[in-house]
Amino acid sequence: MGLLLLCNGAFMGVSAGVSAIYDDGVTLEIAMAALVTIVAGGMAMMATRGHEKEVKRKEGYLIVTLGWIVMSVSGVLPYLFSNAISGVTNAFFETISGYTTTGASILNDIESLPEGILFWRSLTHWIGGMGIIVLAIAILPLLGIGGMQLFSAEAPGPSADKLHPRITDTAKRLWLIYVGYTAAETILLKLAGMSFFDAINHSLATLSTGGFSTKNASLAYWNNKPLIQYIVILFMFLAGSNFVLSYFAFKGKVQKMLLDEEFKFYSGFIVVFTIIAALVIYFKADMPVSDYHPMVMGVGESVFRHALFQIIAVITTTGFVTADFTGWTPFLTVFFFGLMFLGGSAGSTAGGIKVMRHLLIIKNGLLEFKRTLHINAIIPVRYNNKMVPEKIVYNIIAFLVLYMLLFIIGALVLSLLGLDFISAIGGAATSLGNVGPGLGSLNPLSNFSGLPDLGKWWCGFLMLAGRLELFTVLIILTPYFWKKI
Repeated sequence: MGLLLLCNGAFMGVSAGVSAIYDDGVTLEIAMAALVTIVAGGMAMMATRGHEKEVKRKEGYLIVTLGWIVMSVSGVLPYLFSNAISGVTNAFFETISGYTTTGASILNDIESLPEGILFWRSLTHWIGGMGIIVLAIAILPLLGIGGMQLFSAEAPGPSADKLHPRITDTAKRLWLIYVGYTAAETILLKLAGMSFFDAINHSLATLSTGGFSTKNASLAYWNNKPLIQYIVILFMFLAGSNFVLSYFAFKGKVQKMLLDEEFKFYSGFIVVFTIIAALVIYFKADMPVSDYHPMVMGVGESVFRHALFQIIAVITTTGFVTADFTGWTPFLTVFFFGLMFLGGSAGSTAGGIKVMRHLLIIKNGLLEFKRTLHINAIIPVRYNNKMVPEKIVYNIIAFLVLYMLLFIIGALVLSLLGLDFISAIGGAATSLGNVGPGLGSLNPLSNFSGLPDLGKWWCGFLMLAGRLELFTVLIILTPYFWKKI
């Protein structure tokens, strides 16, 4: 916890530097937040320097969950010290929405915030995107602490691919790709017409599949600059795919990426769903004139771009907005609601259930027909031409049951707090899936500021549970987790 606070304080220091460059008037406040966080982290490390450093599986789950909470609690300080956000509840909601890369916001006028605060807001996305714990894995060996337990608890997806026998080297390689993509997108967005400040903020939000924007209208602000939106589309696609495949591609093993089952289905889903959405928008939806610019590329291109952008934004759980997809047609409202449960690839920064889990559960379901006819036959599920152990299949079934159960409970709690049916199910789905925009009163053109305080804390819990893939959070709430074995 102390080490994570030190890292968080250092990132706050970077935000203070940005504030000083733009002379936005809150440099001292952000610097004070950084100092308080660093002192707290240093004291925690000093107080525990003599304790046993072995990290077992239980400790791994605790460090991951508590790490996210501690980072979120300390992350509210820049908002509170600068008075950018009033109230602990609102500040915590914005912060945990950032670290969990959900992108849901309570801010009504984003553009009025100081540059240092906007940068810190985007930075919380970027820190949480690859995982603050994976970052710590690269540093923990300096203290004599192993990191495999942490990686297995935090790494997204049903399995954690290891690029290198040493887990610290795995973390470093993933971070190198992550940083490289962020730098590349920043340069391309700047060349396409964004200011450097907007470019780096949107890159931080894109690669983390977060969705915080520096503009009130999100990416719709650049509807008259299609190239900017296509660049964001490309990097949303990369961020939603398995970073391990990116590593193999950079090593020249492109075929390994193209033959990966999950990548093929992930890409296929995007193509098919985009065609469906584009056709419905073109023939059925009354898209406002402001949503397209015939003088730029034509109505057909604009419809395709909006469809592609929103499909990828929801599937990868990035949550950027170019138009209000809930206002197109009732069919597309239900369609996008369903996509909130899809998620990106395992090993990506995306949230949601993940394509791999859907793929394996569908395969297992289809094989049940064969098993019913051939009761004595052993028919295993195969993925990438390899047999999937039954233990993993059972784990995925349990995950899906827990996910849907938590979604239903989440929607019931929100309805109990006064939300209508559409808003309640939309709020629960988008929080648990770390998507960002919801339905009803939480639609893409609105935000979460109207939620009661208890509703904001509840959505924060759903965001955390969804970001850490349920088991990591829920397991520490069970009585037997705390029993000594």
